Amino acid sequence: MTEPRRRATRSDAQDNRARIIDTARTAFTETPDATLQSIAKAVGIGQGTMYRHFPNREALLVAVYREDVEALVDAAPALLAEREPLDALRLWFGRLAAYGRIKHGASLAVEAATRADLGSEYYAPVIAALDRLLTACKEAGELRPDADADEVLLLVSFLWKADGPDWQERGERMLAIVIDGLRAGRS
Repeated sequence: MTEPRRRATRSDAQDNRARIIDTARTAFTETPDATLQSIAKAVGIGQGTMYRHFPNREALLVAVYREDVEALVDAAPALLAEREPLDALRLWFGRLAAYGRIKHGASLAVEAATRADLGSEYYAPVIAALDRLLTACKEAGELRPDADADEVLLLVSFLWKADGPDWQERGERMLAIVIDGLRAGRS
């Protein structure tokens, strides 16, 4: 007996899903308590379409979280291929800051992710991406040899804790301080 074939996802359904996630990312950043209904309206789809893709708000938050973490992890090797190691690290920290703001702004995403065990699922890839950047910087002689990915991630956790209208400027200044502290010759 053969198993029934699964239908491939139609391209319009894939496009809808991608548009929903992109719109949700923006909505959760601007209004952490954005509803599925408000997101469906912003996307220009009906509620039935929304619920076919995401049966509840938590499922949508988890999808945004997954996509953001995967993009963050994938950015490390791409940045190293295009930039000098320290510049790649700075740019990756910038992406981490943007991700952290989304994650903090939509704190329910973290809660949802924790329940879905995404934190542990993605912690190792994020640490591996950061370690790859740190190793490249160390090999280039730009960072102190004792810089550890786990500790550096903990150190930059302020990125998703900074608040207020000037959070971006403050975050950039604080990241500059962190990078200066990680520079070679400061151990």
